[in-house]
Amino acid sequence: MDLQYQLKAGSYYLYDMREPPSAVTGERRFKLKTDTVAIAFDQYTGELHQHGSPTRIHSWASNTRRRLRAAGALEVANDIVVVSGPLPVDELNKCLWVQGYVARMFRRLATLPHGKLHRKDEPFRRAA
Repeated sequence: MDLQYQLKAGSYYLYDMREPPSAVTGERRFKLKTDTVAIAFDQYTGELHQHGSPTRIHSWASNTRRRLRAAGALEVANDIVVVSGPLPVDELNKCLWVQGYVARMFRRLATLPHGKLHRKDEPFRRAA
């Protein structure tokens, strides 16, 4: 549970919870800030390979698939899946914390709520 995503002001922030908060601000430094998040994983095993900004993750997946295919590992290359978009932050964190969870989330992807919609623990603000 060292890495954790948080949704603030419509952006995803990735924090390393091992780092202490600043003595001045009380905030941790973030490792990543992005509008949407991507996750690369093995569809067969559910192993999480990479997560972060969609541009970097899609590039990683394309390069990795190309290298695997060149090495003759077609099935392994074809098992790499990338999911990106505004995913619910609690689901993202479960993918980081629970081994194999990303494959379960993938099967339920169509039924997941939009990741940036109102959450139960946030005050609801009506548009004027």
